Amino acid sequence: MKVIGLIGGMSWESTVTYYRIINEKVKNMLGGLHSAKCILYSVDFHEIEECQATGNWEKSGEILGNAAQSLEKSGADFIVICTNTMHKVVNIIKKKISIPIFHIAEATADEILKKGIKNIGLLGTKYTMEQEFYKSVLTEKGINVIIPDKDDMEIINKIIYDELCVGIINSNSRLKYTEIANKLKNKGIEGIILGCTEIGLLIGQENIDIPLFDTALIHAKKAAEFSINGNI
Repeated sequence: MKVIGLIGGMSWESTVTYYRIINEKVKNMLGGLHSAKCILYSVDFHEIEECQATGNWEKSGEILGNAAQSLEKSGADFIVICTNTMHKVVNIIKKKISIPIFHIAEATADEILKKGIKNIGLLGTKYTMEQEFYKSVLTEKGINVIIPDKDDMEIINKIIYDELCVGIINSNSRLKYTEIANKLKNKGIEGIILGCTEIGLLIGQENIDIPLFDTALIHAKKAAEFSINGNI
């Protein structure tokens, strides 16, 4: 079994999901008392969020790069960054390590293509929705990405940082997310990406009547599979 190096804490609320799903998947695949071989480096999200807010991506990349370096030195065989947004700095991180990074958008794109979907809605932080570092991975695979309008993006982003990242689950916020998803349906999407690892704490497939792609679940399950059979 390959050792998974997890960079978590962004926020720790969704890192818990990663740890649970990875271990559940390993147990399901191998049976008995098997659990995952993994090492977790959990950063201080306050420090990372400040870098995001001020646009200091270079600094945040250095912080996560150092975390990845520590994981490699501790015996990790590959890196899993337990967040969507911070894949923006994946190239900075890569320069500091010699082991591979398992990219969350690539894992998600593969699942979308398996379902034959070409038009997808994207919910996430404003950075993930607005910038190209994430969407470009999908468009390069022939997937058309549709995002909410500006006002709805602000609502989504505020709920992520003010509520989900601090463990607040609000039914009114769930309603807002489903309303935004329905607006995207009217634009012709065939499915929706939960492009922030915390969103799955708020809504699930039972709230949406088109295919839902929870990036935290997809990323964690595929990481577990890769650790066992080396086949992503």
